[in-house]
Amino acid sequence: MTGPGSSCTAAPNLIVILGPTASGKTRLAVAAARRLGGEIISADSRQVFRRMDIGTGKDLEEYGAVPYHLIDILEPGEEFSVFAFLGQFSAAFNDITSRGRLPFLVGGTGLYLDAVLRGYRMVHAPENPELRRELETLSLESLQERLFGLNPLLHNTTDLLDRERLVRAIEIAILEAGGGGEAVVLPELRPLVFGMKLERDLLRRRITERLKARLQGGMIDEVRHLLEIGVTPERLDYYGLEYRYISRYLGGALNRNDMFQKLNAAIHDFAKKQENWFRRMEKHGVKIIWLDVAGDPLTQLMEEAARRVI
Repeated sequence: MTGPGSSCTAAPNLIVILGPTASGKTRLAVAAARRLGGEIISADSRQVFRRMDIGTGKDLEEYGAVPYHLIDILEPGEEFSVFAFLGQFSAAFNDITSRGRLPFLVGGTGLYLDAVLRGYRMVHAPENPELRRELETLSLESLQERLFGLNPLLHNTTDLLDRERLVRAIEIAILEAGGGGEAVVLPELRPLVFGMKLERDLLRRRITERLKARLQGGMIDEVRHLLEIGVTPERLDYYGLEYRYISRYLGGALNRNDMFQKLNAAIHDFAKKQENWFRRMEKHGVKIIWLDVAGDPLTQLMEEAARRVI
């Protein structure tokens, strides 16, 4: 795999389009994929789940005839890890390129994007019953300390908030430290990475307008259905802000106005975190070509792509 920050003389074999929520990634990716003979691989940690459509922003109607991958592949409530994502990404990439098509990796989940572009080494770790019995006696704080001792550069800090995830993270970290486990082998990548850049006020307006449209378009009914089929509020907490706050509204913990105000503010904060993550990726050597969303990002992307002779 081409190392971070290195230059490529060969044409790119992967187009990446990243950006914060509501920045227009999908629309741009579909338009570019139509012109370049591409297929889209989703880099979204929630779009893998079926029946979670409005809250995850799948916008499947935008794809038209453009094929997409890693969307609607799991049932709500199932686990999906970075290891699983890398394996699914590699399989989709190999499938697309074997047919002479161009893969587009598109999304805003920074951890997934970083894992591909910086080549994280991820291993399959089976459950360790003996270790789990040992960890049962430890407090949440002790488990957190143990995980940080094994992995001081922890990428996914959400593992620190839930005991089950914390134990699982420790299992994986111990296996990785010992050099064991079956690792995902990423294909040889020559990525061309684009980022969606827009003014803060414009992004804030887009986020608020999209949230209003989704609430009017049935997002509350979507969350209600998930609860009815047995997805717990605790599990919905991990499926994103929309599911977290709407489930609290449906449970009576928030009224409608408070739900909207808190959810809107939380999505704005999340967009800032996404942008911070992308800046860290740049600091670690990932070259991102920023596209002016307020201008003509498709033309800019096509001109940059033409220089690389795709």
